[in-house]
Amino acid sequence: MRLILFRHGQAGDADPAKWPDDGLRPLTERGSRRTREAANGLARLVPSIHRIISSPLERAIQTAAILHDALEMERDVEQSRVLVHGGPLSQLLELLGDAGDDVVVLVGHEPHLGKLAGTLLFGAPAHLPIKKAGACAIDFEARPRAGGGQLVWFLPPRALRQLAGKKQRARA
Repeated sequence: MRLILFRHGQAGDADPAKWPDDGLRPLTERGSRRTREAANGLARLVPSIHRIISSPLERAIQTAAILHDALEMERDVEQSRVLVHGGPLSQLLELLGDAGDDVVVLVGHEPHLGKLAGTLLFGAPAHLPIKKAGACAIDFEARPRAGGGQLVWFLPPRALRQLAGKKQRARA
C-alpha cells in the first residue's frame, strides 16, 4: 500500500469575525490556484490513486476536491474527523482498512500530518513538517503500522507545481 499525506492549500488567516467557526475557513484564491498546480503535479507523479480521505474542515475539503478533479477520479472523496486533530493512530489505521495495493491520499493539517508521517516511518511521534499543498508518500509491505513505512518521496508544493508544468508543456 502507498499512503500519500497531502496538506491542505493556503487558507485565509484565522479571523473570528469572518469565520467564527475556524473549520469554515476556506482556501484563498491563490491557495486554490497553487493547490490545483500541485495536484496536477501529483497526478503526473502518481496517476492512479484509489481513495482520497479528507478532514471535514473546509480548507481540506476544497483541497480534496481539487485533487479529485486533477486525478479524474470516479470514487467520491471520503471525510473523517480523525484527520482534524490527529486522532489515535489506531483510528486512522482502522479508517484505512485493508487497502492492499491501493494508493490512498489523506488530506489534513499540520502539525498532525507531520507527526503521523514520523510515527509511520520511525515508530515514534517525530515530526516531518509538510508545507501547504505539499505531500509525502510512504509505502508499506503489509498493513500500515507505526514504524512500518518506507519514505518514497517528500515534496514541497513548489516541486509538485514544477511537475505540473512539465505535464502542461508535454501536452502543448
